[in-house]
This record gives sequence, structure tokens and C-alpha cells, in this order.
Amino acid sequence: MKSNRPSKPERRPNRMGASATPRNERPRREAPPRVENVRPQGAVSSQMSWRDKFDAWSAHHSNSAIESLLRMLGTPLQSLMTWLVIAIAIALPAALFVVFSNVQQIGQSWQDSSQISVFLKKEASAGQAQDLRSRWAKRPDVVQATYVSPEQALEEFKLGSGLGELANHLDENPLPAVILVKPKIGGNAPDALTSLQQALVADPLVADVRLDMLWVKRLHQFITVAERFVVALAGLLALGVLLVIGNTIRMAIENRRDEIVVVKLVGATDAYVRRPFLYTGLWFGVGGGILAAILLALGFWWLSAPVTQLADLYQSSFRLQGLGFIESLQLILIAGFTGLIGAWIAVARHLYQIQPR
Repeated sequence: MKSNRPSKPERRPNRMGASATPRNERPRREAPPRVENVRPQGAVSSQMSWRDKFDAWSAHHSNSAIESLLRMLGTPLQSLMTWLVIAIAIALPAALFVVFSNVQQIGQSWQDSSQISVFLKKEASAGQAQDLRSRWAKRPDVVQATYVSPEQALEEFKLGSGLGELANHLDENPLPAVILVKPKIGGNAPDALTSLQQALVADPLVADVRLDMLWVKRLHQFITVAERFVVALAGLLALGVLLVIGNTIRMAIENRRDEIVVVKLVGATDAYVRRPFLYTGLWFGVGGGILAAILLALGFWWLSAPVTQLADLYQSSFRLQGLGFIESLQLILIAGFTGLIGAWIAVARHLYQIQPR
């Protein structure tokens, strides 16, 4: 039986021997190759501008400062105890420095009230005495020179001693003319006064020069000893602050040892790792300085009233002076710098020992 299916068209061979495509069948077109976005293999290097580097550097500084402060505030009791230790260590030499400054003011007032009494000879006339006074007043080591005539000296003796009636019965005035010389006292007060005294007594019109050098030498030596004591104590307590901050930073480094190792493994530099700990030391120093300034202000406020009453009893205008705004700001900056130095020493010592293996 013949099949009813339509017969397939026969393919005629071409000249090359291949079968030709039938006329009623269109040739198939091959699809174009599919191009995929092939990502280049390996790392791609890119050059950062100096502005991008600066922005990244400043951003890490700000993040480190804020993060270190938040870590300290996260443990308020421990941070407060460290701040108090630093504040006490800073407040002690600062208080001695302020007391020393007040003592210097008292000593300066005593030195300003000192004067050299130069007694002239009997044969010296008033004109010669005035010329001598004018010559001495022009000296660089003399603040003021005042001439006191024999008559003025006798009147002052009558008023001061209460023996006016007895002095009226004297045949002649026994008091000589006097020139009161007020010296300009510098840092080397005893040496300067001795040199001035020798220059005054060398004049032929001078009979005698009186100056109480003992109390000046004692006061000057006391100020020198007190100044050295304050400097030595400040150095010792600054060393104590360095040790306290260094120990605190060492504990912080040990607590974050694993984090430091991981950060170093991914390529962080020592400066990158060191930066948060330096800000921690800075915050400890600044906080201790602020507490020290507050303690000093409260202490001198508490002492100012009795010191004023004591000065009034001695008819003195002395007033206890504490730290001003500029001095308090300097104290805080010095404390912050000391904390930064202590943190740098601790980090440089302990961070070198933490290396990834």
C-alpha cells in the first residue's frame, strides 16, 4: 500500500558533492556569539590623590578620638578613679607653684619697701647733697633717691619719738643730712645690693651707709630653695602621671590584643593601630587637668577668706591669688601633653611585642 504522507523533497547534490538545501526550506542563521562581561583577574591598582589621603587620615583621627572617648565613658567608675589620681598628682605641684607665686609677691613688696640710708658728712652743703641725689637717681640700679635735710630729720624724730619738748632744748641739731636710696632689686638681689652699697660709700661726701642685708639674703635664699623644691616635686609627680597613664594604656592594649593582631594581618600600619591609644592617653591627661583646675579653684576659694582676714589684721593689702583662666588652660594643656607622652611610651613598648604569627 502506498502511504498518504507527502514525500520529502529530494536534496540535489551540489557541485562539491554536498546536498543542497531544498527550495522551500530557509537556511538557518547561527546566533552571534554571546559576549559576557568578563572581569579582569587579579588586583586593580588605583592611585589616590593627596586630598583623598588627607580625608581618610582626618576621618580616622576623628573616629579614633570619638571612639576612645566613648570607651572611657563606657567604664565611668574606672575612668573617674584614673582621672582623680592624675588630678591629685597634677594639683599638688600646681598648688605649690601658686603658693610660691604669692610668697614672691609678699617678698617683692618687702623688697620694694627696703631702702638704703646714706648719711652725709656735716660739711656737706644742701646744694652738694641735691647734686649727689640727682646723680644717684640716674643710676640704672636705683629706682628713687630722696634727700632729707637735717631739719626735716629732726621734725620726723619729734613726731615719731614723742620727745618733742626735749628736742627743743638742744643747742644744735645733731642729726645729719640723709639721702634715702630705693634700689632696683633683680634676680641677684644680695649681690646687686652689695655692689650698690660699695658704690655709694665710695663718695667723699658720704659718712656712712646703712643697709640690713641679712633679711634680704634670707628672703632671697628662701625663694631659691622653694623654687627648686617646686620644680623637683613637679618632676616627680609628672613621672607618676606617666607611670599611671602608661599602666592604663598597657591594660587597654592587652584587652584588645586579638583585635590588634587581626588588624595587623589585614595590613594595618603601626601608626594606624597606635592612634586610638594615643587619644586615650590624651583624654586621660585632659580630664585629669580639668579636675585638677577645679580642685585648685575650690581650695583657694576656701582659703581666701581667712587669708584676707589675717592680712587685714596686719594692715596689709595682700590677697591670695589662685589660678586665672590662662593659667588653668595652660595646666590642662600640660596635663594633656603629659598624658600623650605617657601613652606614646606605653604603646611604643607594648605594641612592638604584638605581632601576627
